[in-house]
Parts: sequence; C-alpha cells; structure tokens
Amino acid sequence: MLSRLQFLRDRFRDEGYAKTAIIWHDQIFSYGWLIEAMDRWAAALAEQRIGAREIVSVTGDFSPNSTALMLALIELGCTVVPLTNTVANMRDEFLDTAQVTADVKLLPNDTATFTRFQRTPSHPLYEKLWHKNRPGLVLFSSGSTGKSKAVLHDFENILQKYKTPRQAKCTLAFLLFDHIGGVNTLLHVLSNGGTVVTVPDRSPATVCRAIESYKVQVLPTSPSFLNLLLLSGALEEFDLASLETITYGTEVMPESTLQRVQAMFPTVRLHQTYGLSEVGILRSKSESSSSLRIKIGGEGFDTRIVDGMLQIKSASLMLGYLNASSPITEDGWFMTGDLVEEHNGYYRIRGRKSELINIGGVKVFPSEIEDVLCQMDGVVDAIVSGEPHALLGNIVVVRVRLSTQESLAAFRKRMIIFCKVRLQAFKIPQKVLISSKDLHGQRFKKIRSAEI
Repeated sequence: MLSRLQFLRDRFRDEGYAKTAIIWHDQIFSYGWLIEAMDRWAAALAEQRIGAREIVSVTGDFSPNSTALMLALIELGCTVVPLTNTVANMRDEFLDTAQVTADVKLLPNDTATFTRFQRTPSHPLYEKLWHKNRPGLVLFSSGSTGKSKAVLHDFENILQKYKTPRQAKCTLAFLLFDHIGGVNTLLHVLSNGGTVVTVPDRSPATVCRAIESYKVQVLPTSPSFLNLLLLSGALEEFDLASLETITYGTEVMPESTLQRVQAMFPTVRLHQTYGLSEVGILRSKSESSSSLRIKIGGEGFDTRIVDGMLQIKSASLMLGYLNASSPITEDGWFMTGDLVEEHNGYYRIRGRKSELINIGGVKVFPSEIEDVLCQMDGVVDAIVSGEPHALLGNIVVVRVRLSTQESLAAFRKRMIIFCKVRLQAFKIPQKVLISSKDLHGQRFKKIRSAEI
C-alpha cells in the first residue's frame, strides 16, 4: 500500500539524495538523510508501540529529527500535537486538552525521549477523524486575548495544497513549530525541493546572520518582528542582499511600519499573507509592496464578507475545536472574526471585531491609533484598547514601550500634541501606561491582554 506521503517521498527522491533540505546548527541535512530518518522514526515508533489513532505531542523546535518525526507520525496515521518551550507554563493544560497519549521531546542535541500517558482519547471530533482513517493535527491558538483554543485538523486535507509544485526557495523557518504559519513554511519548502534554514533563536541579529550565511531568499515573519528589526541596528551589521521576498502576517501591519520596511528593502518584494490556525494559510496576492490590500483565496478556498466580517470556506477547514464551540455556519463557512474592507477585489484587513472600541456609538480600530503612535520619536511599540466609561461607553487606553527616559507626564503631553493634527479628538488616548516589557509574545504577535 502506498504511503499517504508518497508524493513527498517521490519529490524528495526526485530532488536527489545530496540536495540540502535542512540547515540546523550550521549542519547540512540532505533529502536523502530525511528519507532515511523518516524510516528510522517509523521503526522507533513501532518499537514504542505507537500506532495509528494515537495522539502524539512533539516537543521541540524546527530540527532535522522533529521534521522527520512529524512526517513519520503522519504516515502512521497519528494525530500530531507540535509544542514548543514558549508554552511551557501551559504544557500540562495542552496535553490534557488534546488528550495526548505519548510525548516525544527533542533535546538540544536533537536526540529524543519518549513519555507515555495513561489516557484513552475520547472526543467526537477524534472519532470523526478515525472513522476516515486519517492523521490529525492539533494546534493551539496564541491566546493573546483569552484562553487558547485547541484546533483539530484532518492532516490529509492540509497536505492537498502541497501536491501542486511551486518554485523552490531557500527559506528561513521563523514562524514557530507549533504555529500554522510554521507548519506551512516547512511543508511548502520541502514539498518544492527548497531549503529550510533554522535558527537557534529569533533575535534580529541571529535572523540576519542566518540570512547572510546561507543566502536566504524568503523571510516569513510578522509586523512586530519587522518593527523590532528596524529598531535593532542589525540591518547595518549584515549583508541581506540575497533576500527576494519578505512575507508578513499573523497581525495587522501598521502602514507606517510597512513604509519603513519598504524604504529599508527597496528591491525586496513585500508580500502580505493571510491565515488562521482554523483554516490554514490561504494563497494571497498583495496589490503592491507598498499596499496593505490583498487578494486572498485561490485554489481550495472561497471567501465572502458578511456584515463587514470575512468568512472562509475551504476543504482544509478545521474539524472543530476540542475545547470550544465551533464558529462554522450551517452552510460550512468559518467566521474569522476579522473585519475587512473590499475594493476592486482586494481586501484590507482592519482588525478583529472583538478588538473594536465603541466610543459614543462610533467604532474605532485600535490599529489606526497604533499606527499614528508608532510614528512618534521614541515609541518602540504601542497597543491600544478600550476601557469602560460611564458616559462614553469606552475611552481609549494605550500601553507604550519607549526608548526614551521621559516621564509619563512628559510623554503624555508630547503624545497629545502629536495626535491632535493626526487623529480626531475622541481617538486620542485618554489613559497612557508605560511598559518596560515587550508588547509582543514569543510568536512575535502583539499581546492584547492587560497583563503586560
């Protein structure tokens, strides 16, 4: 019987055993090594008596063995739960929610340890998956505004999009191992015979060093990281001439940040992506490198706007949440929660509906105010939210991180003067908090909770 990953195995062989598939800790791992490692993992899983229908967490980051292990688990028919050390404080909760039966932890030297759990998975969504004899994928949402949701996918549905050959590129694995964007990067690059360049951390200097050393062509990242990169000074220390494309997603891009990135990388194509843990990464086309409007959808995806909110229908749509009710309509459309504006077939993503601030009956997008504030000298980052008010319904609150040493009173005075000519009066923050911590999480996405 042919493997469900036969198309990948065939492509790995077509690329040639010697071609570089993964660069990890300055070591090169070929497509031939990857095929052999998948077979070694299949034998190791059999020895551990891990079979189909098991829920297996893979704890680590992108590495040669984590990659081969994930592929071997898919072939076996298991449900894979990728985890990283960034969720260590929620690990036990995630293992319980996903009903994990075994964990394989990749150590820093890329060797592995096995742990068995006394659990018997029982969930209607798992039963639906097993009835079709399919492998699964569980991803946890970032939880930046609340409790993380456990998203269950049919992994074979996700794999369908990678069966159409695309161009091979050398790509940096920036988005995390437990993130839909990270999974997409890995499968996209390997299915097209490209090279995945991993990094030991995601600091600007480490990322830039990897781009220079391995002539990386594609950097998939987030607006928060690009903002950090511009402020870090790392761009002056490394040669990034190999970069052809920077893709960005996961959160709303401030227009001012996009303009600064374009000025810094005038010959690089800036490409906005759109994806969610629940639907995967859609094919997208930016109107231009300087535009925040994109076309999204393409093969296997349909989109529509209902009451200003984007809805998506796709064969790769999640089966549902393991720990929450499903936001899928009766006719099969996923309600994204993202408010969009449409112009000549292009969408402008304005922000989450849940983040809108109602001020005296007027709806205000936090991203609009953040964009203005981030143009101020000394503002490293800003997060805007609403706070209940007896008369207005809400007032605007901002948390800022500054590179200056000024007092709160001095910054507030400067901010009001700056905003008066750029924002309507009711949009100017009434309450200002200065944070000494980063305003983004380890996924380089703004944390829109009040716990910073």
